[in-house]
Amino acid sequence: MIETTLEKWEAIIQGKGGADKNALLDDLLADDVVFLSPVVFTPQKGKAVTKLYLGAAGATFGGDDDTGKKASEPSEDANKQDGFRYIKKIVSGNHATLEFETTMGGKYVNGVDIITCNDEGKITEFKVMIRPLQAVNAVHAAMGAMLKKMQERPEAAA
Repeated sequence: MIETTLEKWEAIIQGKGGADKNALLDDLLADDVVFLSPVVFTPQKGKAVTKLYLGAAGATFGGDDDTGKKASEPSEDANKQDGFRYIKKIVSGNHATLEFETTMGGKYVNGVDIITCNDEGKITEFKVMIRPLQAVNAVHAAMGAMLKKMQERPEAAA
């Protein structure tokens, strides 16, 4: 089941599907989904708050693209693209761990999305872990600013 869920998730983050991301996320997330942030201690519960966090992450994790110069560690993938990308997947049953990398503010960001879905293919838990410390600090600052902007202007979430 997780394979189909991952296909839908990757279509959302790649901007495929031709439909509204919010509607696609509504279909993909369980009503009682739990989001575990790398910078917020308390688990965030429910579809609405999870969509808010995932929307903010999507708006901030795109990578540095204004200079053409990336501050990233070497990758074994010779075809590595700039911006957010998944570089490894571990899938078992209703669980998946997706390792990603990107740059934010000139800082290399490496992390994992740990996703659990139910038997209907709805995501019930979405956990994000990030390294190194400079990346955690960059993500914390960028996500805080984006969440504030999205709360002030809901159309920024789309």
